[in-house]
Amino acid sequence: MIEAVRNDPKLDALEKRLGHMPNMLRVMANAPAVLDGYLGLSRSLKKASLPPATAERIALAVGAANDCGYCVAAHTHGARGAGLSDDEVEAAKAGTSADPKEAAVVAFARELTESRGRADDAAVREAGWSEAQVLEIIGIVALQTLTNYVNKVAGTENDWLPL
Repeated sequence: MIEAVRNDPKLDALEKRLGHMPNMLRVMANAPAVLDGYLGLSRSLKKASLPPATAERIALAVGAANDCGYCVAAHTHGARGAGLSDDEVEAAKAGTSADPKEAAVVAFARELTESRGRADDAAVREAGWSEAQVLEIIGIVALQTLTNYVNKVAGTENDWLPL
């Protein structure tokens, strides 16, 4: 178990900017290079062409595949904020969606996670997602895998409940 950092000027500045300090970031603060890497990739992927609801679906599919309760709770919150219904949240966790284009994305993300990167992108491409978007999906899967592993190893206290 890795303890969360409580007193850190960098975290104080980040909390002021975010308005909330997730326990996951307090855990990552034990290794500034990990925290900086997470924040940098997270910021970059927010500029991606994928809609926010799609990114949340991917995060839910990966978190569920990796059995990370912390990340599933955090991204359930994010998915609701992105306009997803409870049914769509549950579908994303199962690796599907009522929308065929979104279903292709979450199935690919889940397959990518479960196969450790050995996934065929043909269905995603056939559903209308571009080469750049396939790479963005991979980036989100990689970022979520990092957070899933950090939270599972650290036993991060879930500050996203109740949902």
